Amino acid sequence: MDRRDFLKATAMATATAAAARLAFDDDRASAQPAARTTDDGVTWDKAPCRFCGTGCHVQVGTKGGRIVAIAGDQQAEVNKGLLCVKGYHVGLAIYGKDRLTRPLLRKNGKLEPISWDQALDIVADRVMANPAGFAFYGSGQWTIPEGYAAQKLMKAGIANNQIDPNARLCMASAVTGFLSTYGVDEPAGCYDDLDAADVILCWGNNPAEMHPVLFSRIVDRRSRGEKVILIDLTTRRTRTSAFADRTIFFTPHGDLAIANGIAHLLLERGTWDKDFVAKYCNFRKRTDPPTLDGQVMTADEYRAAMAEYTPARVQELSGVAPADLEYLATLFGDRGLKVTSLWCMGMNQHTRGTAINDLVHGIHLLSGHFGKPGDAPTSLTGQPSACGTVREVGTLAHALPGGMVVAKPEHRKEAEQLWNLPEGRIKDKPGYHTVEMWKRFSTPADKGGDIDTIWVQTTNPARSLPNVDLLFYPSRKIPGKFLIVSDVYPTATAMAADLVLPSAMWVEKNGMFGNSERRTQQWFRQVLPPGEARDDCWQTIAVARRLHDRGHAGLKDKDGKFLFHIVDPAGQPVPVWEWPRYYSVNVDEQLFEEYRKFSRKKHKDLAPYGEYVKARGLRWPVVEQADKTWRETKFRFAKFDDPYATKADIQFYHSVTKDDRALIWFHPWEAPPERPDAEYPLWLCTGRVLEHWHTGTMTMRIPQLARAMPQAYVEVNRDDARALGIADGEVVVLESRRGKVELPVWLEGRGQPPRGTVFVPFFDESIAINFTTLEAHDPLSKQPDYKKCAVRLRRKATP
Repeated sequence: MDRRDFLKATAMATATAAAARLAFDDDRASAQPAARTTDDGVTWDKAPCRFCGTGCHVQVGTKGGRIVAIAGDQQAEVNKGLLCVKGYHVGLAIYGKDRLTRPLLRKNGKLEPISWDQALDIVADRVMANPAGFAFYGSGQWTIPEGYAAQKLMKAGIANNQIDPNARLCMASAVTGFLSTYGVDEPAGCYDDLDAADVILCWGNNPAEMHPVLFSRIVDRRSRGEKVILIDLTTRRTRTSAFADRTIFFTPHGDLAIANGIAHLLLERGTWDKDFVAKYCNFRKRTDPPTLDGQVMTADEYRAAMAEYTPARVQELSGVAPADLEYLATLFGDRGLKVTSLWCMGMNQHTRGTAINDLVHGIHLLSGHFGKPGDAPTSLTGQPSACGTVREVGTLAHALPGGMVVAKPEHRKEAEQLWNLPEGRIKDKPGYHTVEMWKRFSTPADKGGDIDTIWVQTTNPARSLPNVDLLFYPSRKIPGKFLIVSDVYPTATAMAADLVLPSAMWVEKNGMFGNSERRTQQWFRQVLPPGEARDDCWQTIAVARRLHDRGHAGLKDKDGKFLFHIVDPAGQPVPVWEWPRYYSVNVDEQLFEEYRKFSRKKHKDLAPYGEYVKARGLRWPVVEQADKTWRETKFRFAKFDDPYATKADIQFYHSVTKDDRALIWFHPWEAPPERPDAEYPLWLCTGRVLEHWHTGTMTMRIPQLARAMPQAYVEVNRDDARALGIADGEVVVLESRRGKVELPVWLEGRGQPPRGTVFVPFFDESIAINFTTLEAHDPLSKQPDYKKCAVRLRRKATP
């Protein structure tokens, strides 16, 4: 099957060449200005797609103030003119019939319209009444300037560090894995590795559906006659399995044992890369309690620790046959091959997420499959700016922009200098991580519930949090708890809120995202938002100004200037907190130029804003050349490409051990916190589907996507269904120790779970699977495990 057949098979067929003609009025994507108007009066401009973390670029066609067409952008290296089914329909995401257009306040149990002035005053009232109890909850859907404004408000202004993102639920373990291995976050490689790898291993992810444009690169190479070995390590058969040379099923939580088993065989066979390890690596083991630094481990201690993980022992722990484990070790042991590992939520949403991330990095380091095109351990993200906004801007309870953290005095001092703050403004105690933040919000004040107000932007926690009956819904019944939601649609969270603020979306505002390969992307506003909907960034600045005007000392810098001091080209202050003045200057540009000063600390250098206007994204570090041009970096830590790797062919210049060496960790297999038993005999795994994104608040309002996949379901193994007397399409009750849902059965659908397991996608707000999931989380990343908990199925009682 070639790339185009793959696209058709995954519901993405479209006339790519015709799309290019639409976008460029030509058969080829020659050098063109970013925006131009064609003879039919359609204006085309660039933007990254609004959905996943791949970062595909689209050409947005507008006419008469509306989006009238979408085309893949052939000038974009990420997608080269292709889009997935969601991308081709992204323009419809803003046109749902139930857009929020006015601020709403709950009065006597009902949401009623109020003015923006009233709404902003209410938010400011909540902050002033209890600054310590006010929290901000965002996501990797925040643009970079939006996240930066929220970060600055909470860390430099209100100064309580109570800010965390939905991305805590999806990529936090990837962050802690990179930090503990290399001393700095984000992948060393990039998407180019997919074009060069001989072997691609998918560790518990399904890129054929979740990252289809990236997956199409593999299919395309095969169609040209290239040999690409694809290995699918999985707990259920998926569309990725259909393309795999070998599909290896493992027991949930068994990935830890598999990784250790590969390392064991590399050591036993002598096929590990002794020269690479001697030059560039140290060994590490965990402490108790665990930390990202761990403690020193010798090579002999590492070998002894791995001795337990023989093929037979790994089979006991993971269900993987010895022959399959030996095959994986053979691939890693062959340095004539180039090996890339890909992972996403399967490794991250894991109570041992940091450990499995460490172990997969460790296999690459131990085998020397690192630092060359095609040799890379690479995590993928699910949100469009989980990297650019959350990880780089640092919108996490413990973080500061540019990879700094509040716990380190030198980092606080540097941030205070860059923000021109008085010494001591930034507090040293991290705020609450997502699970703890919402748990405290859903706990009465006299029982430790010290968060009384949460402002939510760009996410839907009533459906995306685990165990929502513990973390979300109790707050709706506790006096004194106040929920503010900025959103574009009446989501489950918005409809449970006390105050709802209507937001602009995607190309209704200026923006910047950062994708999974360190690529920073920019776009301009192209259509206006409906009614009184306004930018999230403006909302944050407007609230900040309300606090400033009420005398909150934190909203001034040490020279007495407003924390969000925006000026016109003549250097005169502009009151951008007044909505009519917000677009009189480019607020995004000024916030970004301020923020990019932070990026140099950890060698994540960003170019000036204007460079991103001209480009289809640039991968950091972006360094100015002698001729004043700006050069991006594809491969970090490698001397042939990374300008900061100057001492050796591979230089881990932010290493934990301060000696330019990465860490190869040992972590033992440990049992998950909950396993099937006689009462709850099935494993539950949750995830996504091709047509929908996250909780479906946008994609379920796109008619074509909603028709293609109209509701959630439970995939059940046919033998399990037969034993339970359950038929295909029958509505059943799925329940855990935390809650239950009713949903239809799908037998032998797209995915096929092994016996004893079930799978449910979480895109359907009407079937809230997160009433059943587990809030247990990784001790370091604080990321919950959505991929495994114990459930049971039963037939729905008839009336």
